Amino acid sequence: MDDLKHVLQRYLDRERRALLWKLDGLSERDQRWPATSTGTNLLGLVKHVAFTQAGYLGDVFGRPLPDKPAWMVEADADDSEANLDMWASSEETPAKIVALYERVNAHADATIAALDLETVGHVPWWGPSGDTTLQRVLVHLVAEVARHAGHADILRETLDGGRGLVDGNPNLPDEDEEWWERYVARLRTVAEAAG
Repeated sequence: MDDLKHVLQRYLDRERRALLWKLDGLSERDQRWPATSTGTNLLGLVKHVAFTQAGYLGDVFGRPLPDKPAWMVEADADDSEANLDMWASSEETPAKIVALYERVNAHADATIAALDLETVGHVPWWGPSGDTTLQRVLVHLVAEVARHAGHADILRETLDGGRGLVDGNPNLPDEDEEWWERYVARLRTVAEAAG
């Protein structure tokens, strides 16, 4: 039977891969495209998850990411630009963001491997009561990364119709486009009748 740390690691890895897969095959423009009223975009979600993991599985346990990019250092400052971690500047190419994401994942994995689940860390952005354990941080990160992978699912579908959990596992009914069009039309009819 898998131990809890292995299970949490496996779920975190699955969500990391799902998020990154949403970039596959898209143009750089589409990866950067702000698709919501708050500017949410696929490349920004990947950058944000890298930033989040660097904090939770780095700084929180006294294991800061070596050679943090300047924007990460700036984003950690109290007077930083709002949402700095949610979009990529023109100098931050998709390849650079993906490389950072992978480097942060490796650093985070090293932290997970090195520490017991009961290891105590401190999350300063949680306030004075920010003491926590690696176990709680892993549960938090699985939820956080899954939330953003879900955002990416919807963004990708609105950009080019791409859908599915991960490559090779759509986690959706195996139906053709005509079926999906009828299905969506039916849902719209029900919604219209509701109000």
